[in-house]
Amino acid sequence: MHRTLIVAGLMSLSLLTSACTTNSPDALAQHDPFEPTNRFSFNATMKADKYVLKPLAQGYVAVVPKVARDGIHNMLVNINEPVVFGNELLQGSPKRAASTLGRFLVNSTVGVGGAIDVATKMGIASDDQDGGITLGKWGLREGPYLFLPLMGPSSPRDALGEVGDTYLQPLHYINFHGATTLGYARRGMSILDQRAANLDTLDQIQRTSIDFYATSRSLYRQRRDAQINGGKANTTNLPNF
Repeated sequence: MHRTLIVAGLMSLSLLTSACTTNSPDALAQHDPFEPTNRFSFNATMKADKYVLKPLAQGYVAVVPKVARDGIHNMLVNINEPVVFGNELLQGSPKRAASTLGRFLVNSTVGVGGAIDVATKMGIASDDQDGGITLGKWGLREGPYLFLPLMGPSSPRDALGEVGDTYLQPLHYINFHGATTLGYARRGMSILDQRAANLDTLDQIQRTSIDFYATSRSLYRQRRDAQINGGKANTTNLPNF
């Protein structure tokens, strides 16, 4: 519930502060009528990344052995498999849903709680589905581009899909002592894991970009479009700050 409120609150804040719109043809072509506000959020997030998240990710890579980082990554992916499973069912893909369910069962048991990706070694391919993709496949348009403070690139469709994903996660319905703390810890580790995996990639994109904001916006929209249309984006998967 806290995650839902945070997403909804930041989305509302972005929309409320988006009175400062732009008539820039390039921004409008990229579905970014709120570019001034988005750039402000982007710059603030980049500063937080520079002074907090990136150093943490660098320290994480330097201190934690790769085998341990891989195990943590696999567990985070495995915890999210029920969300992927639910979205595949909502997309009308029972075969893919069955494959994802198989991955989850194999990795949760033989894979020691998901730490070891046994399913991939068995030939059970992974899938990457979320609520935003599902809504896109249903025909819902993305709406204006948004850059949510400290959370990264999004759109009304993707933000709504992320709220929906909360209710596809079984942990959302399990109430136990420390559940809220566990939820925050899982979210924090997911961000750290993804940032650590993209240290070199993000640095390279930033070095080669004339306008880092415009480049990240374009890559994000291309990737989401490819995911929804069943293709593979010819772009780099940016971290989710």
